[in-house]
Amino acid sequence: MIAETIAQELSVPEKGVAAALTLLGEGNTVPFIARYRKEATGGLDDTQLRAIEERATYLTELQERKETVLAAIEEQGKLDDELRQRIDAADTKARLEDIYRPYKKRRKTKADMAREAGLAPLVDALVDNPAAAPEELAAGYLSEGYPDAKAALEGARAIFVDDLAMDADLVEDLREKFYSEGHMVARVAEGKEAEGGKYRDYFDFSEPFSSLPSHRILALLRGESEGVLQLDLDPGEDADFERHIATHRGLADRSAWVDKAIHWGWRTKLSLSCGLDVRMRLKETAEDGALKIFAKNLRDVLLAAPAGQRATLGLDPGYRNGVKCAVVDNTGKVLDTVVVYPHQPQNKWDAARDALAHLSAQHGVELIAVGNGTASRETDKLAHEVADLIATAGGTRPTPVTVSEAGASVYSASQLAADEFPDMDVSLRGAVSIARRLQDPLAELVKIDPKSIGVGQYQHDVNQTHLARTLDAVVEDAVNGVGVDLNTASVPLLERVAGVSPTLAENIVRYRNEHGSFATRKELAKVPRLGPKAFEQSAGFLRITGGDDPLDASAVHPEAYSVVTAMSQTTGLGVAELIGNSRVLHTLNPADYATAEFGVPTVTDILAELDKPGRDPRPQFKTAAFKEGVSKVSDVKPGMVLEGTVTNVAAFGAFVDVGVHQDGLVHVSAMSHDFVADPHDVIRSGEVVKVKMLDVDVDRQRISLSLRLDDEPGAASEKGSGKGTGKGAGKGAKNRGRGKGQGGKRGGNRSGNRAGGRGGNRSQNAGGAMADALKKAGFGQ
Repeated sequence: MIAETIAQELSVPEKGVAAALTLLGEGNTVPFIARYRKEATGGLDDTQLRAIEERATYLTELQERKETVLAAIEEQGKLDDELRQRIDAADTKARLEDIYRPYKKRRKTKADMAREAGLAPLVDALVDNPAAAPEELAAGYLSEGYPDAKAALEGARAIFVDDLAMDADLVEDLREKFYSEGHMVARVAEGKEAEGGKYRDYFDFSEPFSSLPSHRILALLRGESEGVLQLDLDPGEDADFERHIATHRGLADRSAWVDKAIHWGWRTKLSLSCGLDVRMRLKETAEDGALKIFAKNLRDVLLAAPAGQRATLGLDPGYRNGVKCAVVDNTGKVLDTVVVYPHQPQNKWDAARDALAHLSAQHGVELIAVGNGTASRETDKLAHEVADLIATAGGTRPTPVTVSEAGASVYSASQLAADEFPDMDVSLRGAVSIARRLQDPLAELVKIDPKSIGVGQYQHDVNQTHLARTLDAVVEDAVNGVGVDLNTASVPLLERVAGVSPTLAENIVRYRNEHGSFATRKELAKVPRLGPKAFEQSAGFLRITGGDDPLDASAVHPEAYSVVTAMSQTTGLGVAELIGNSRVLHTLNPADYATAEFGVPTVTDILAELDKPGRDPRPQFKTAAFKEGVSKVSDVKPGMVLEGTVTNVAAFGAFVDVGVHQDGLVHVSAMSHDFVADPHDVIRSGEVVKVKMLDVDVDRQRISLSLRLDDEPGAASEKGSGKGTGKGAGKGAKNRGRGKGQGGKRGGNRSGNRAGGRGGNRSQNAGGAMADALKKAGFGQ
């Protein structure tokens, strides 16, 4: 039943869903199933498998709750066939609870007391006799606690309203009507205009619930929590809902008393419960959208192009506390560290330049990684002078690259960093992390809590458990998609390999330190506590370069080595000769090597892997070149075309770092001449792009950009410029305008608006100054 439901929802074959659920139930990991069990699942990918796993959990919990509800109602002696069918047919937890509500044990209410006093027949009389005077009908139902007609009618109203609230079908209808026809209305709280400037787009705002995007919902909710915005859930005209209630209950011919009771029930109970449901629904919708964006952005960041195994100088910029510097070799091993003070207040620019040039020349530095935090542009200029100095002296010019330092400080202060560098100052650990994340972003970023990498908006506003689970899954899929070098991988990286627990990761590294490099994958069996199941799940993702078996360097799973052996026998070539031999491999038919255990999909994957063994799915390394003289927002002028790096992608557009310490926004409407439904279809985090400056707001530190280089400045739409409108913010307003807002600033990726521009007139790299610098740096002696 669960497999059938999921298959219909996801539009995938039921057989594949059933197989996936079985494999997951047996303890297999998603990366392993997606890669090595395609025959069973019909080729379901990791995204589909995780959706199946999540949905199966929900449906299982729903079924367990149904059983509890059925047992509880049956114990009361109130379970009949019709009620059982309604419960079995409930497709959501909310629907199930609506049906169960009348049977739940609860504290005695006014309606319960009125029923006990025998007032239920009075309700029927009031409904069935609309022409009768309510007071006269009530006179026949007076009792203790209800001594007069007024009290009896109040008791009858309590019963009537309670009956409405217990009508599961009515409640569901009202919720849907509230959501589909209602508006979110926002206005600025009194006296908060100046303090809440970043929420200016929502000071006079109204938009239908059904069209609110996730980022806007979260911005509104945050503005409310900070006391800047006042939100109102406006369902529309009360009379429309009251007519709906009357129609649903079959009350076409009704008295004034019934109309007033319906009005009372809607205003005091049903509208409130519907409002709470809609607010929760909006929050869940927003979180779901935000989590999907977080996941896409994190995947792009983790799978960013690695610069490769090249000696790198990492620079963690700063003013008063100096620029922290660390040199790592091509394997990431720390060779040297130093702190220099080129910026204010020390202003030891020449000394810093010479020291870094000497350090770079001494260790053969090929790359200079500059963190993009405070003093980044000034430090980037220093890095370029260092590179020029080395080139002038006849050395190989290292390439300066700006690197996101999001999360570097978190890593620096972590226990992991302390264990890795027990004798290194915390501030210098950040420089090491910056250097390493340029060499291999994936290998270094796995050491940091995914929430600290700064890949989404409002990440502190969503359910943290769901966020952690979502981002952890992305990290796992990314690591296993690339593969891990068994002989160099750190414990944090090994922990992300399918089937490898934290304990096993530590055991692998301990075994490697004690016995030397692994020669074959089979040797993994000697690692303490690494049993057959863990080997099955992990072996295909663990690679050994230069080992005894050439297949161990590939993504071919050891369980399928026999397939390659068969290919070797057929072609007359050794396995090593077969690997990378495209001419021969392209002549082989996968069907000829398929067996009962390994079908055509697996054999096809094996041939592709043999053709390009150990292929890295990540793109080629490329860097953005920031424009000289453009280092702060005030330097940006409309019409400029600048190169930058995409730092974040949201539902409404993408943020691009053009080197001015404040990311600009490319609204989704300025991404292409064609309609763009999802910005991720056009652009991704980490990508280097050229953008045109459309509008600059120095006061608000906002820059509007376009990927369409033929756009003219000043022609930006309200969406593109980040401005917002909203009409009819008042309750029940007729003329509601749709809000068009940027949805808040991107949080977590920057430490505020940073000052730009290096002060003072410094010496230029020319003439005698250059000669002196070269000498100080150790060249030409």
